Amino acid sequence: MSLKQQIMTQLKTAMKSKDKVALESLRAIKSELLLFETSGNTAEITEEQELKIVQKLVKQRKDSAVTYTEQGRSDLAEPELAQVAIIEQFLPEQLSEEAVIKVVTKIVAQTGAASMADMGKVMGMASKELAGKADGKTISEIVKGILMNTIK
Repeated sequence: MSLKQQIMTQLKTAMKSKDKVALESLRAIKSELLLFETSGNTAEITEEQELKIVQKLVKQRKDSAVTYTEQGRSDLAEPELAQVAIIEQFLPEQLSEEAVIKVVTKIVAQTGAASMADMGKVMGMASKELAGKADGKTISEIVKGILMNTIK
């Protein structure tokens, strides 16, 4: 079942149960997918592109929640975090930090990276391999830590 079909199925369920948070979240995903399709980028949206769109939505909501929390507006942060929980259902299971460290360590060994000058090369490969399975910020922090020898 494609992502669009999953969204439509869950959208109908959310409408029937009158779940406002789920409705907002699912409509946001549907909207982003439609925008991408109608922007003329490609004829058919790929699974990888769908993942990137969903990850972007999760990141936006997490960033908003952090901003609201810093400003003491937990009343605005809570709905954002509730939407994150719903949108994350459409992402593959996220890897633990230890698993990401293992993958990045393997990539560093393969590329022979030894300093921060090699970070771009390592990040490119790690981002491809861990697409949808780990947050870009987490990957970046781990790559920096390994290249600076603070993470072993």
